[in-house]
Amino acid sequence: MATKDFIGYQQLVDKAFRAVVRDALIHAAKGGIMGSHHFYISFDTNAPGVQVSDFLRENHPHELTIVLQHKYWDLKVHDDRFEVTLTFNKMPETLIVPFAAIRQFSDPSQGFGFKFQTEAVPGAKDALPAKKEDAPLLAKSPADEAKPAPAPEEPGQIVSLDKFRKK
Repeated sequence: MATKDFIGYQQLVDKAFRAVVRDALIHAAKGGIMGSHHFYISFDTNAPGVQVSDFLRENHPHELTIVLQHKYWDLKVHDDRFEVTLTFNKMPETLIVPFAAIRQFSDPSQGFGFKFQTEAVPGAKDALPAKKEDAPLLAKSPADEAKPAPAPEEPGQIVSLDKFRKK
């Protein structure tokens, strides 16, 4: 039985993963997305600071997944959010997404992805998330969907990320 985590390891891990997303987007904003790289980013459309059109919010009331690959414009990355223009039904729209609103990130070309186990605390300035118990740490990329899921680990065990990497 695990004891109470006074350090908040899961929040620290999620904060580090949000920094990975930020750094990947900074790389894309500077030089574009090269090769076969492409990003799937899912975010909470109702999270504080998210700016999307009423049309998108009505059609995606809880979560929206965007793809950054070939057709995106004006990608700007800030300390706490990113902005990007995409087309929806052939109409351009600029989205503003705080990093704290992101639920999932993946680059299927690399077999890399994860879901956040924590959700942002509404109004939190440092975007340190509050714990969410039921979300898995790593997300499956579309190429991994056919593979069986690994057996769940016992609480308190250290999990090597190597078993989730493509070989």
